[in-house]
Amino acid sequence: MHRVSDEAVETVYREEWGRIVATLIRLVGDFEVAEEAAQEAFTAAVDQWRISGVPDFPRAWIIQTARHKAIDRMRRAKRHNQSIESYAALGSTMDEPNYDADEIPDDQLRLIFTCCHPALAAEAQVALTLRTLGGLETDEIARAFLVPPSTMAQRLVRAKRKIRDAGIPYALPAASDMPERLDAVLTVIYLIFNEGYATTRGRLVRTDLCGEAIRLGRTLRTLLMPQPPAELNGLVALMLLHDARRDARLDEAGDLIVLEQQDRSLWNQAQIAEALPLVEAALQSGPGPYAVQAAIAAVHCRATRAEDTDWRQILQLYDVLGSFQPSPIVSLNRAVAVAMVDGPSAALPLIDAIAASGDLDGYHLLHSARADLLRRMGSNQDSAKAYLQALDLVTNDSERRFLERRLHEVSGQA
Repeated sequence: MHRVSDEAVETVYREEWGRIVATLIRLVGDFEVAEEAAQEAFTAAVDQWRISGVPDFPRAWIIQTARHKAIDRMRRAKRHNQSIESYAALGSTMDEPNYDADEIPDDQLRLIFTCCHPALAAEAQVALTLRTLGGLETDEIARAFLVPPSTMAQRLVRAKRKIRDAGIPYALPAASDMPERLDAVLTVIYLIFNEGYATTRGRLVRTDLCGEAIRLGRTLRTLLMPQPPAELNGLVALMLLHDARRDARLDEAGDLIVLEQQDRSLWNQAQIAEALPLVEAALQSGPGPYAVQAAIAAVHCRATRAEDTDWRQILQLYDVLGSFQPSPIVSLNRAVAVAMVDGPSAALPLIDAIAASGDLDGYHLLHSARADLLRRMGSNQDSAKAYLQALDLVTNDSERRFLERRLHEVSGQA
């Protein structure tokens, strides 16, 4: 009995946290009170559900319990910005609330835009979204940002209090403000996915972050139907296509498998099938950087074998991406495509020029890409030096072991 009820609590926490907190924030108007009350409600559920069994409507039980705890907390704190009676009038029945079909998603959408308000720093936007919508613990978010948990806790508290003290509305932005605000939301979702897809430290992939970013993207797309913006389609497609390769990226020992050596039968074909029409829709609606990146990922996913990859098309797409979003990273990725089309000797001067600029001195992938070109050209001694530079900078364990293997290979042949 305990196992069943405990698993139910875990499932509701994992799947419903963002919806529950979003609803509570709407009801009580305070991030901190809503979060603390939700945590208390889940703690109460562990004990009570073991005795009385799992309720028919678990989410409603958590919301109602959390709401009562929020009222008690506000009464104890003597917060009378609104009368306690107005909160008590929200009701006390344990039946499933009579939400309309769109009510909970609208709460989530309001919360996403609140977390991503331009008055908050970019890092605070990402952290607050992870905490409130993703239900990630403070220490998990701290690891993603490479800061101590105490620092992250303070950052989250400051962000919530700024929302409260500045009177940032828990609401959808006006139509005229939507484009600017939507860009911030898409950036936050992309950063969350990136941290999950190529984790800064520890294991290579964090499926919880990838999954949460994809869920947020899908939710936002559904709520902006019937005409979601092209870049939103592009972002969702990009995340789905990258995540589709997840099971093929590591071997059983947790070591990195590069794209050309992956077992493509392990790729998630359902996600690829979901993503490809979104790529086409994005490209037809006036593409931007996310759409072009998704188109590049789609070329890889359409190739049944690595040797079937249309690298000329990828190179053309990187040229387009560079016109939208010129950056040293885009130039580096374009140079890798040049190496696949015209050979490593054609790409090496491009990468050397990026290295000479100093823009990517601390970026291990610049040095590993240069090392790979030199390895393919037979310049093993120079390749080994570049691999050592990459190893000095890499922080991810799986990538480190991969680079060490490559260094051992070229050092043995030098």
